[in-house]
Amino acid sequence: MTDQNTDPQNDQIEKFPQSLVNNNPKKSYPFAEIMGMAWDGLLRIGLGEITMKAGAGILFFALLLMVVWVMGKYYLPEQTLNQAGVAQAASLADATVVVPEINNDAYVSENHTGITRISDMHTIIPERPRYDVIEYEVQAGDTIFGIAEKFNLDPETILWGNQYILADDPHNLVPEQTLNILPVNGVYYDWHAGDGLNGVAEYFGVTIDDILTYEGNRLSEETIGDYAFPNIEVGTWLIIPGGTREFISWSAPRITRDDPAVAKIFGSGYCGEVYDGPIGTGTFLWPAVERYLSGFDWSPETNHFGIDVAGDFGHAIFAADSGVVVYAGWNDWGYGNVVVIDHGNGWQTLYAHLDSYKVACGTNVYQSQIIALMGSTGNSSGPHLHFELRSDEYGKVNPWNFLN
Repeated sequence: MTDQNTDPQNDQIEKFPQSLVNNNPKKSYPFAEIMGMAWDGLLRIGLGEITMKAGAGILFFALLLMVVWVMGKYYLPEQTLNQAGVAQAASLADATVVVPEINNDAYVSENHTGITRISDMHTIIPERPRYDVIEYEVQAGDTIFGIAEKFNLDPETILWGNQYILADDPHNLVPEQTLNILPVNGVYYDWHAGDGLNGVAEYFGVTIDDILTYEGNRLSEETIGDYAFPNIEVGTWLIIPGGTREFISWSAPRITRDDPAVAKIFGSGYCGEVYDGPIGTGTFLWPAVERYLSGFDWSPETNHFGIDVAGDFGHAIFAADSGVVVYAGWNDWGYGNVVVIDHGNGWQTLYAHLDSYKVACGTNVYQSQIIALMGSTGNSSGPHLHFELRSDEYGKVNPWNFLN
């Protein structure tokens, strides 16, 4: 029996870990440690150099394959395409290009949903500021408010631009009239002999520069001369931008039973004597059959200090409160037939555009008594009652605030 300690084969085996010799499954080593022991074993048996040469060869071959793959994927196709593009461009340069005829009718079909261009030779020019007065012919159905809105002006500017035509009375507006339409809100003024720029500017509440520098007036500071006696020809119409003025009153003044003759200038219906009679209650009843408007409402901005109550010819008109008649008859200022009652307590009521009236100067009337019939006399476009309510303390007031 041979001794294992002196056997060369056994001596070689002893140099490996005992776990590998015995193949003990109960103990395991990390992969790196196993590879390290394997490489150490290869060196021991003389295979290390051969293994290194084989590994280097395999690595070089793998790198070569990678370079070939990269060249084939990126560089060669681009070069091929460039060469093909040059060749194609050269062939196209020598070729005859035939442009196909386009059938627009076939292209623009009911199934076509793309964006189409619309050829429009019209050029929209932005609206420029207007400096001159223009004319406007009144149409049927026009109102001061409607015309003002059409030209982006205030209603009072329509009246102030047409004093000689409308006389500050919106009821004077009738179809086929030719109105002056100012370019801006303000007043249209007819220059008179003796006028001065300082006085005119102060009267209308503006500065001299407002008038002098407004382009539409075509005035020059170099040629205007003395502001108190300017070189402006009599009859020249000037635009007063931003100017305002008091309306000329076209309704009856305050007529009292103590002095009814003050209304003589307004027409033949004035009363000339002093009267006495009932005193009003201070409350006011609705003066007509209908209770809605037909025409103008209360609007001080258009010099309409009353309400136009709707109705038909012959409808009864009632006394709003008790009092004495101080005006009964025709009014020359556009009211037609008018009745005015003084209520003896600082209040007065006016009833205009009457078809006829059933009272006379000095008649004592009582609240809700029939005093007249509705009509359309004077400056009126149809049957209605123009009703005004005046107080010695408050002046002309909005009837809506007092009528029951």
